[in-house]
Amino acid sequence: MSGSGTRVAAVVINDLRILRRDPVFLVVFTTMPLLFMAFTKGAVSAGLAAEYPGRTLNGAEVVVPGSAVLFSGFLVGNMGFSVFREHAWGTWERLRASQLSTPELMLAKAVTPVLVLAVQLTVMLLGGALLFDLQFDGSIGAFLLVAVALAIMEITLGFALLAICTTVLQLNAISNLGAMLLGGIGGAVTPIHLLPTWAQDVAPATPAYWAMEGFTNVTIGGGGFADVGRSVLVLLAYSAVFVVLAAWRFSAEDSKVGWD
Repeated sequence: MSGSGTRVAAVVINDLRILRRDPVFLVVFTTMPLLFMAFTKGAVSAGLAAEYPGRTLNGAEVVVPGSAVLFSGFLVGNMGFSVFREHAWGTWERLRASQLSTPELMLAKAVTPVLVLAVQLTVMLLGGALLFDLQFDGSIGAFLLVAVALAIMEITLGFALLAICTTVLQLNAISNLGAMLLGGIGGAVTPIHLLPTWAQDVAPATPAYWAMEGFTNVTIGGGGFADVGRSVLVLLAYSAVFVVLAAWRFSAEDSKVGWD
């Protein structure tokens, strides 16, 4: 392994050790979506029956991807939390004083949140299939492509929020409120057609809307890669905007206030 790879790996291993010592965060955010599916599947099924008369839909077609979109949004702040933790512990300056370059340091800090997000999405999709009878009328590969684009968008959004927020309380509030608000408006909690008219008009401005459009084009519409192409491109466009914002605003020298 190169010197750069060794330095990045050392930070990643340390972050994984911290996660292993206190796995409650990971456990909660991988099991709560399954409970959310259980509580909302019936209501969503009734809503789909009204929208698609004559079709047999059990609700999992929207509830499972909706849970993926909503709860992955709660993990947006996860990457930022690890950086704020270093500031709170007084170890951020030590990392900066090491041989790690800023790009290496940020890459290392992104790895564990990416792994956590991957575990969460995997548990949700497998749980949806095994526990809630999620059926794929379309291409599973296209569905997974949307999931990858969603994950990239969430991670880049996490970088952008890290760059903007100066305290961990700001980051926590914005990431949680944003997940609920944007996820709800985007159709992750209830089908779009059941939302108020104003919310339906605003929905296309949210990444959640495009993620849900891509997912449901597969689960309900029976679509393939061509059918999710627009959704994937829009999610990647959001990612590009977030990367530009993060690069513009982030400085390793900025002071961050973590938990006391």
